[in-house]
Amino acid sequence: MASNSILCSSFDMNLGLLVLFICLFGHCYSYDDLGPYTNSFIVSSFSYPSTELKNSNFRYFRVELPPWFSSMSIEMHSTVDLGNVNIEKVPISTLPLICFRDGSPPLPDVNTSLTDSGHPVLVPFDNGSLVGVQALQSAEQCYPMQKNFTVKLTNEQISAGVWYLGLFNGIGPTRTQSKMINRGSSYFFSTNITVEGCTTQTMWGQYCNQTIYPLSCALSGSYNPAENSSEASLYNRTIDYGISCKNDFETSCQREGEPKVYSLDVVGISQELNIVAMDVWLNVTSSNSTRNGSDINLMCFARHGAIPSESLHDYSSNINENPLVINFPKVGRWYITVLPANLSKELGGSVDTSIKICYSMESKLLECPLGKAGANCSWETYTFQTILRKGSGFFESYYLPDSGKVSSDSANFPLDLLVTNSSIGEKPDNTWTYFILDIPHGAAGGNMHIRLTSDAKINYEVYTRFGGLPSLTSWDYYYANRTSNSVGSMFFNLYNSSEDKVDYYILYVREGTWGFGLKHLDATSSASKVQTTMSLSLERCPRRCSSHGKCENVLDASGLTSYSFCSCDRDHGGFDCSIEIVSHHGHIWQSIFLIASNAAAALPALYSLRQRALAEWVIYTSSGIASGIYHACDVGTWCPLEFNTLQFMDFWLSFMAIVSTFVYLATMDEGLKRAVLTAVAILTALMAVTKATRASNIVIVMAIGISALVIGWLIELTTKYRSFSFPSGFSLNIIERFQGVRGWFKNLIKIIVKRFRWGFVLAGFTALAMAVISWTLENTETYWIWHSLWHVSIYTSSFFFLCSKASTESSESTEDTVIVDTENQTPPNGAYELTRQDSFSRS
Repeated sequence: MASNSILCSSFDMNLGLLVLFICLFGHCYSYDDLGPYTNSFIVSSFSYPSTELKNSNFRYFRVELPPWFSSMSIEMHSTVDLGNVNIEKVPISTLPLICFRDGSPPLPDVNTSLTDSGHPVLVPFDNGSLVGVQALQSAEQCYPMQKNFTVKLTNEQISAGVWYLGLFNGIGPTRTQSKMINRGSSYFFSTNITVEGCTTQTMWGQYCNQTIYPLSCALSGSYNPAENSSEASLYNRTIDYGISCKNDFETSCQREGEPKVYSLDVVGISQELNIVAMDVWLNVTSSNSTRNGSDINLMCFARHGAIPSESLHDYSSNINENPLVINFPKVGRWYITVLPANLSKELGGSVDTSIKICYSMESKLLECPLGKAGANCSWETYTFQTILRKGSGFFESYYLPDSGKVSSDSANFPLDLLVTNSSIGEKPDNTWTYFILDIPHGAAGGNMHIRLTSDAKINYEVYTRFGGLPSLTSWDYYYANRTSNSVGSMFFNLYNSSEDKVDYYILYVREGTWGFGLKHLDATSSASKVQTTMSLSLERCPRRCSSHGKCENVLDASGLTSYSFCSCDRDHGGFDCSIEIVSHHGHIWQSIFLIASNAAAALPALYSLRQRALAEWVIYTSSGIASGIYHACDVGTWCPLEFNTLQFMDFWLSFMAIVSTFVYLATMDEGLKRAVLTAVAILTALMAVTKATRASNIVIVMAIGISALVIGWLIELTTKYRSFSFPSGFSLNIIERFQGVRGWFKNLIKIIVKRFRWGFVLAGFTALAMAVISWTLENTETYWIWHSLWHVSIYTSSFFFLCSKASTESSESTEDTVIVDTENQTPPNGAYELTRQDSFSRS
């Protein structure tokens, strides 16, 4: 137990493994590539190119910080421009955010992380830097996305380990809701993330210019805590192992306000860490004398994973008066800062910079035998073994105690065979049973599921803590009863709770060591009276997305972490698809509107059939049917083909219906019409298969239709009408030329006026304007209304445009009109003049 409990400064091996990892998976740098400070080097540098983040989408980035890192720099550029907009007035569904979390991916739209106003806890940027860094250690923090910003976090601000960055383009329940059409705003971003480290593990600070003193540790055998522990009265037996850690120099001397930092590594689960100062005395250099320093304040600050300071620490104490006691210290590296204070008060108010306070600092790590824990090492402790689920997703598994008392055939195991016997003198409500498990590397995107069931009232409270064993004063999440639990905390979600059943999740659980503690409420009850079972599993999506969605497994941007999220159906949202966004009654009405509104396609289809325009009849009929089937599939009614196939057919035939309306208005022979429609079919098919839902498509389709109409008219004019020609003798009379051109345009306008029924043209453009407005107003909440109006208005506009074309007889009379050359009133040749005189004689 003692041999693997604590490692003090195994620097060479750890550094070698890190360098090997970096060379294999990242970037290798020689000492010639060091930065501006000779004590630091670039550990890793990642550059992510410009990437589009669509509405309701998100992206995660994983950054690993080694124990000797000095700083993490993030430089990000985006197209977001919030300007001077009040963030509180921006809907959360469109609010761009960047979030940070230590150990696992952030999840800002969990219900418990929202304020009463519906917005997450936002911390503003202050001149490009993060504010409230201390909060980053305990929970995620979110910041409004900026156009350009640079952030640099040092080892004095954040701890080493795994950090996650999350970019979100809108949050809230609708983020995971399946969208019929998603036309929300998107933005592009690019980022560079650089991690710098100290070339020597014993250096720290942003520039690696300050020294850390590792504590040398040695096994001291059995240890009686009553000699030094401030809580010796709690112990009634000797702790089996005590590890003593001291500075290499027996005595340390410091000036007032001059900090000195020490480090030690806790590897195994331990009971207590004691830090005490002994032989404190003052060294007066000027008089070469010593004085008793019993009244000197020797402040000690301890912090897990990061350098402590007077303003940022986990534990503190004046170790010249009382030892600093840390119960159940977390596994990992601890940093200890010793800071002398109030020397001038001790010296009667005088200030002498030559005076130093000297002391001997000693720390002791107390441990229990294997399988035991607690103040007197009488509580049972079990290590969970991981059992993978067959045929499940990444990292899906359940955990069973490695005790030989339970079977591995089921994920449920009985607690009554494992709990601590309370017959050793503890109070009934002061007995615990502990379980220890490990979340593997890369599994931080999973969810821890804890369940307890009993045939009577459950007699346990559950406490959970990352990195060590929990207690009543130190825990991350807990469940005592239905009214006393961690509901309201981030990443804790309670589902079913009663006197005989407990069911909750720890969302996006952190990778590493976790401790579970069962506090006995009625330790006197025997196992024969109450049967309680427990199950603990790692799952990808909470409650399998509540049977209202599909669990998606993806990798983060670095490819090192697999995380999962729920892709909900049309009616539900939330991180677990448990929030009903559309009621069943509302779903029925939406289905009716979206499907039945396609009946408007019958108007242009029947009119085309009546005019014997068979090509247009086929297009309008097919478009209406395809759109109806697509929306029936889209709302979950009936899907005869794959969704993507139906979506392509709907958009393609809709585009074809719009363009074919313009082609119909231009009188062409059938051969030319087939050529134009073939070219249009190719263009619209490309549009339908690539970014079909973008709003600009309606403008592009209109441009294609108008182009087809203009081309048809030009071809018609060049083939059926005789264009005017300049006389052989080019006239320099500008007035005559202007009159000729004006006469030609006048006759052309007459042709166009006679070609259309302008009342129908006006009605068609009005309906088309309504279709464009409906298209642009579509959003997630009102999609079914505006898209149904789009169906009606676009097909109605096509019907009006078809009706606006003049009858065949009127068109033929127009075709007999000849555009004459009015630029020169002299007939171009004699034959023409004879013909004109001959016609006068007949009349």
